[in-house]
Amino acid sequence: MKENFYEELTRILTPEQIYQNEPMKNHTTFRIGGPADWFVTPSTKEEIEKLMKLGTSCSMEVHLVGNGSNLLVGDLGIRGLVIQIGRAFSEIQVQEDRIYAQAGASLARIASQAYENSLAGFEFAGGIPGTLGGAVTMNAGAYGGEMKDVLTSVEILQPDGRIEEIPAKELNLSYRYSRVPEEGWIVLGAWIQLKKGEKTDIKAQMDEYSLARRTKQPLEYPSAGSTFKRPEGYFAGKLIQDSGLRGARVGDAMVSEKHCGFLINAGEATARQMQSLICQVQKKIFLDSGDAKIKLQTEVKMIGEFLPLEPMEPMRLTGKDEA
Repeated sequence: MKENFYEELTRILTPEQIYQNEPMKNHTTFRIGGPADWFVTPSTKEEIEKLMKLGTSCSMEVHLVGNGSNLLVGDLGIRGLVIQIGRAFSEIQVQEDRIYAQAGASLARIASQAYENSLAGFEFAGGIPGTLGGAVTMNAGAYGGEMKDVLTSVEILQPDGRIEEIPAKELNLSYRYSRVPEEGWIVLGAWIQLKKGEKTDIKAQMDEYSLARRTKQPLEYPSAGSTFKRPEGYFAGKLIQDSGLRGARVGDAMVSEKHCGFLINAGEATARQMQSLICQVQKKIFLDSGDAKIKLQTEVKMIGEFLPLEPMEPMRLTGKDEA
């Protein structure tokens, strides 16, 4: 099967675009994850379309990833085919006050292009460590801005193989949600509507957000950004801090002491340790929240094969809970 499948892949891609048993820790910002059976890096829409059809024809599970900024991959890795829509598929075009970007373009590069062309409105996204495809899929946002504020239309690959451009309003974008996953759509690119502005003002706003991130977020450690969604009426980081979990850890999986909404890889954390820490944080917040019984939901997506959590290694507290 491996030899035959490799031959099929080489009908679509060059050998340099094909990897076997590729460690996913090299492709996630958590720096965690076992090997993917097959890992490929397409550079065109046609290649992506053909790869999806190949996976279906071979009854193989297919996973699409960007730069892995919102993923926790299991220690046993990923069976099947992983298609990375990343740097190889990241063209950016600027047309007056609009930007078209392919799904693999990083938000940082798009923000930089907007700045270079004196376009305002995308400053909020400049520090989000993800690609456009992932940002559209989860309606990423920061500092009061969201993708839904700037998207006008999205180019998608339908499950039946049709490529279609649909208005952004048809994605039903809301807090960390779009209908993209449930429809089985694959984001290929998107149009972003911005407005003309002064470069000095745009740069000042970007610098302000960048400083806030450096001072308030644990950027010195591997992480997947904010681990949990914001519960309505609350802030996940504040709830975790108030429950005395600042610095709590399972192995090298740790609640950041700088920002409790971030779970970080403080060394050589495994997926099992990170998953265990997530579960125990969720349980403690639920038990501590009284009548409200707040259930923290993860922003981080878990894919692949995980080791059993039971018996669960207990959290260790550092004793540091200063404000």
